[in-house]
Amino acid sequence: MHTISKDEFNVEKEIFFTKIREGSLFIHPTDTIYGIGCDATNHDAVYKVRESKQRYESPFSVIAPSKEWIRENCEVNERVEEWLGKLPGPYTLILKLKNKGAIAPNVNMNMSTIGVRIPDHWFSGIVSEIGVPTITTSANVTQQNFMTSEEDLDPSLISKIEFMVYEGDKKGRPSKLVDLTKDEQIIER
Repeated sequence: MHTISKDEFNVEKEIFFTKIREGSLFIHPTDTIYGIGCDATNHDAVYKVRESKQRYESPFSVIAPSKEWIRENCEVNERVEEWLGKLPGPYTLILKLKNKGAIAPNVNMNMSTIGVRIPDHWFSGIVSEIGVPTITTSANVTQQNFMTSEEDLDPSLISKIEFMVYEGDKKGRPSKLVDLTKDEQIIER
């Protein structure tokens, strides 16, 4: 695993974009904690995330490239629009997916819903530049502590990750889940 800073990423971002498009797994910072990411349209890359985390059934969330992407691919009503107005922010919105082809089927395990984020963080701009949704799931093995610093990274993940964009300790917690598929429900994690 190659560890880089934001500046190093930006200097060579076309190289890293190519790695992402080719299916590399990476660790990225957000406004809350560190996440494991990959191109959410790449079935094989998503499978590698599942293997790495030992998480075979639960759906993953994505960082959406834009609010427009969310509107095009998810069912959006007035209440969802209100929550879209709070993005970017520390929320994962659970929405009904209307375009199942927008993500690989193993992202949401063929469910009719998807968790979408736009973190209040510079990395959201990177996802927007790439132009495809990116998996965002806590950088840990399932049921283990989430990563807030380099020291927290589970050693079993290191060999599975191509690169890590590291910016020091995070003081956050995972984003709040806001289920907008029925009655609004906010879940603290």
